[in-house]
Amino acid sequence: MTAPTLTTTTTKEPGRTPAPDTGGKPGRGAFTHALRRNLTAHGFLIGAVLCFAFFSWYPMVREFVLAFQKTEDGRTTWAGWSNFTTVFNDPAIWQAWRNTLLFTLLALLLGFVVPFVVAIVINEFRQGQGYLRLLVYLPVMLPPVASVLLFKYLYDPGYGLLNEVFRLLHLPEQQWLQDPDLSLLSVVVASTWMNMGGAALIYLAALQGIPGELYEAAELDGAGLLRKIWHVTIPQTRLILLLMLLMQIIATMQVFVEPFLLTGGAGPEGSTTTVVYLIYQYAFNFNNYGAAAALGLVLLVLLAGFSAAYAKFSRTDEE
Repeated sequence: MTAPTLTTTTTKEPGRTPAPDTGGKPGRGAFTHALRRNLTAHGFLIGAVLCFAFFSWYPMVREFVLAFQKTEDGRTTWAGWSNFTTVFNDPAIWQAWRNTLLFTLLALLLGFVVPFVVAIVINEFRQGQGYLRLLVYLPVMLPPVASVLLFKYLYDPGYGLLNEVFRLLHLPEQQWLQDPDLSLLSVVVASTWMNMGGAALIYLAALQGIPGELYEAAELDGAGLLRKIWHVTIPQTRLILLLMLLMQIIATMQVFVEPFLLTGGAGPEGSTTTVVYLIYQYAFNFNNYGAAAALGLVLLVLLAGFSAAYAKFSRTDEE
C-alpha cells in the first residue's frame, strides 16, 4: 500500500508524445499555427481596411487640406479662410441651402412615412409577402439613370404619361420639370420611388420582430388599427425609426443624381440647385477646387452634427 503524495503523476498514453513544458508561456509553434490558421481572415481584413482608407479616409483628409489651399497657374498656396469667404459670399449658396433643406423636408414627409406605411401593409398579408417584397425593392435594383429616364418620360409636358392621365380626367396639364413651383416636388417624388424599397424592407423586418401578444392585448383593450400602430408599432420600432431618420437626412442632404439628370442640376430659375450640385459646379465648371472642398467641409460638419445629436439622443433614451 503506497502513501498518498501531493504531486500528481502523468500517465503516458500509448502512441502520444507529451507536450513540452514551456513554463506557462505559449510556444512559438502555437503562435505560428494560429497565425497560419487566421492568415486568410487577416488578409481579407487588411484588404478591406486598405480599400476603406484609400477611398474614404484619404478623400476626407484631402478635402480638409484643399479647403485651405488655392491653386493658380499650377501653383498651390495656402489660402486660409478665403475659400470659405468665397463660398459664403456667393449669392447662389443661400438658394442652394434653401433648396436642399426643402428637399430634405419634402423627402422626409414622403420617403420616411411612405416606406413605413408600405411595410405595415405588406406585414398584414399572410401570403405572397415574398412577391410583394420583390415588387417594392425592384426600383432599387434598377440603375439610377434608367429610373430617372423613366420619370423624365412620365414628366414630359408633351407626351408624358402624367399629362395624358390629366387629359383623360379633364384636368389642366402641368409643366412638371419646367415650372419652378413644381420642379423640386417632382424630383422628390422620383427620388422617393427610387429609394424607398430598402427602407421598406428594413421596416418590415422590424415589424416582424414585434411579439404578436402585444397586438392581441391591444385588441382586447378595444384598440383599433390606428391606436395599435401608435401605441404598439411605433414604440416597438422606435430605435429603427430614429436610425432611418438619421440615414435619410444624411442621404437627402447629399442629393445630386436626381436633380442633375431630371432638370440639368440647377432647374428653372435655380429651383433644384442643391449644395452638392453647387460643389460640382465649383469643382468641374469653375475649376475652383478649394471652394468646392470648403463647401463640402461645411456640409460634412453639418451632417456630423446631426449624427452626434442622434448618438446623444439615443444614449439618453436608452438610459
